[in-house]
Amino acid sequence: MSHARIVLWLSLTLRPTRVLCRGRFFEGQSPGLPNRAAMENGTGPCGEDCPREVQETTVTEGAAKIAFPSANEVFYNPVQEFNRDLTCAVITEFARIQLGAKGIQIKVPGEKDTQRVVVDLSEQEEEKAELKENENLASGDQPRTAAVGEICEEGLHVLEGLAASGLRSIRFALEVPGLRSVVANDASARAVDLIRRNVQLNDVAHLVQPSQADARMLMYQHQRVSERFDVIDLDPYGSPTPFLDAAVQAVSEGGLLCVTCTDMAVLAGNSGETCYSKYGAMALKSRACHEMALRIVLHSLDLRANCYQRFVVPLLSISADFYVRVFVRVFTGQAKVKASASKQALVFQCVGCGAYHLQRLGKASGVPGSRVSEVMVPAHLFPVLPQLGGPVWAEPIHDLDFVGRVLEAVSANPGRFHTSERIRGVLSVITEELPDVPLYYTLDQLSSTIHCNTPSLLQLRSALLHADFRVSLSHACKNAVKTDAPASALWDIMRCWEKECPVKRERLSETSPAFRILSVEPRLQANFTIREDANPSSRQRGLKRFQANPEANWGPRPRARPGGKAADEAMEERRRGSHPPSSHQGTCQRGDQCCYSHSPPTPRVSADAAPDCPETSNQSPRGPGDAARPGID
Repeated sequence: MSHARIVLWLSLTLRPTRVLCRGRFFEGQSPGLPNRAAMENGTGPCGEDCPREVQETTVTEGAAKIAFPSANEVFYNPVQEFNRDLTCAVITEFARIQLGAKGIQIKVPGEKDTQRVVVDLSEQEEEKAELKENENLASGDQPRTAAVGEICEEGLHVLEGLAASGLRSIRFALEVPGLRSVVANDASARAVDLIRRNVQLNDVAHLVQPSQADARMLMYQHQRVSERFDVIDLDPYGSPTPFLDAAVQAVSEGGLLCVTCTDMAVLAGNSGETCYSKYGAMALKSRACHEMALRIVLHSLDLRANCYQRFVVPLLSISADFYVRVFVRVFTGQAKVKASASKQALVFQCVGCGAYHLQRLGKASGVPGSRVSEVMVPAHLFPVLPQLGGPVWAEPIHDLDFVGRVLEAVSANPGRFHTSERIRGVLSVITEELPDVPLYYTLDQLSSTIHCNTPSLLQLRSALLHADFRVSLSHACKNAVKTDAPASALWDIMRCWEKECPVKRERLSETSPAFRILSVEPRLQANFTIREDANPSSRQRGLKRFQANPEANWGPRPRARPGGKAADEAMEERRRGSHPPSSHQGTCQRGDQCCYSHSPPTPRVSADAAPDCPETSNQSPRGPGDAARPGID
């Protein structure tokens, strides 16, 4: 028998054995498995090193312990822990509301047993519910409860459409009470194999169901009312737009839809035509681009839901780090859908001074309280400014009552999440935002337009409050000024500030926005005296509102690829490749007469740690509470 035939015979003979061993390995029944330390170190039973793609890293986040391949085969980003912590907190409060209406009280580890059940009812319905509860207790019936890690037959049916390693689904099972089942789906076979192993590792097989399917097809198969999901979580790599049409159909009536968008370059106005093709809106380059990104995503969700006589109600909208995250409830109602046009608006923005105006697409009219409503497009339009963006969501982007419940729960149980401090800070700023004022200006934008020194935050806020306008911060930007003051009043205040810190007019071009703005005398006399209510509560308490970069090379990770390199290694190689070392090295012969600088570059100081400008500090006295607080913002 020739050598080639022997090799062929051996391969055919040993193939069933390899298949059997492989199947047993994924089921956790492989005989002769190496010990746990050997597996974590990537060594086999004979002490030989395993191939690179078999090496694993164990990560603990929250209550879950997850095994990840060292190579970038399954997507994982530790910076998104804040995202996952916040999602667990939001779903917990959503479960408290949904199950509370059914008379079921949820038990969250770390919370006091005396905490009341939160039910979203009117006052009369609350009184009836209390009477019914008292009758049940008098008759000896014990209130029903739902604990973490247990199956609740009347609980929430959750879907994570793009589960990757299953970390988020496993954390739901281990940290969120009142769940009936969690479907951890991914289209990658490698990812689903890893999900199965992590489910077994965390002993949550009774709650988490691994699934391998296209997320869109899976959601399209659950369009029936009886098969819909109560919660759908979508956290894709990049844009979620391919999944939104299926998601708004597969979520139950009043269900929760959680969506993450990491394509911020598109949403922030760098590619307006791409934003329109994905989200159906034109993004503008402006200082308020992060809030505008949130409103574009909400507009896109509502637009897709309207196609099926459904509409969205935002609960919480977050702009953090390198992504935006929205939590909305989806309802069905033909009359409400007809009024959706009045919730959208076009954004007119001046390319010179940055002033903006929102023009609603429609105006809701009709008899108050009537089931039939009409939407009429107004005939009078605002004069068109040079730039046009949108449509965007023009209604409030948060439900402040719901945000307050989440904030109260996180504050009462700070040890539940690793990022509780940041969640408290961000949600506190959100509760202080003006809900009916879309978009915002920034301090540096206003001062740079007229080329003057920047006033302090307290001085500008005090001037607006003295003029009887409302003003607040924004969680989306550290220097944001969200106010209901018209652009004319805002520029009058800046003209008054320029008189205290004069600008050299001879250096201004007659065609520049600064010259034209300062050539007009202010009609409003601003008062920059510091007011006590100008300093918001979150700032006075020193909450962690804006976090600095959590780690080196943080941000969106490379897309997961089979057999790819580790994320850190790929990022480091990409960074080195974009800045190749210079081959022109040596000693300069000109010495001090050389026109080039040979000193090492001065390290850049981040915006959070940058000291105040000396000119601004001398001319802009700080008010109470305006002192720099390192490590807070």
